[in-house]
Amino acid sequence: MRGLKNKSVLITGGAGGIGSAVASRFLEEGARVVLMDKNQTACLQVEKQLPGLEPSIIVDVSDPAAVMQAFLELDTIYDKLDILINNAGISVRNSFVDISPEQWQSVINTNLNGVFYVAQQAANRMLASGGGVIINMGSTNGIVGYHYYGDYNASKAGVLELTRSMALELGPGIRVNAVCPGFIMTPMQEAEYTPEMQAEFARKVPLQRLGRPEDVAALFAFLASSDAEFITGTCIIIDGGEIAGGLASQAGM
Repeated sequence: MRGLKNKSVLITGGAGGIGSAVASRFLEEGARVVLMDKNQTACLQVEKQLPGLEPSIIVDVSDPAAVMQAFLELDTIYDKLDILINNAGISVRNSFVDISPEQWQSVINTNLNGVFYVAQQAANRMLASGGGVIINMGSTNGIVGYHYYGDYNASKAGVLELTRSMALELGPGIRVNAVCPGFIMTPMQEAEYTPEMQAEFARKVPLQRLGRPEDVAALFAFLASSDAEFITGTCIIIDGGEIAGGLASQAGM
């Protein structure tokens, strides 16, 4: 991709399956990369796998005071922040009637509030330094209904509307988009879906496979690059055709 070499990149949820794949892709493009994640052990593992990374920053993005402190730490690493990959998120598979208030708050606090806290800190720095790119992690769950993920679906729908609002207010200096993956095979998905469920879902997808973290990483790299300099305020689906025919809403998944 054009325009990524030597850019300073921050990836929240950077120690997870998609986050670490995104980190690897940006390093390949010649960017500088900092991971921000609450799991210190996982960050250390990713740093060993990707020795070109800058030191990671450990933070729970659902805590606004901790996020503010984390960005002060980031200021000691980067003179300016060019690209934010706002990726941190959690999900819990549960029927609607069984979602507890605690579960609801946990998912919303990380997936929506955390995206807001991080984006606001990043945007203030980008506005002061002349611009940048923010890419929020959405989901096809924010576009169509899925069984057993009422809290997650609501959080991702909020991220998509937040993304549009940010693009309106932060342009022209800052481009803001959202990436909306379908079923991507990550450790989080492996924990929630049996191999039989995974195979059943893959059969419903027009491309006949589940997504890979590297697929999503490539889209993040494109949207952050100068090749996408006229794209802002949009939510781009990457799902192998999963929701093209309403496949995600079929019962049993």
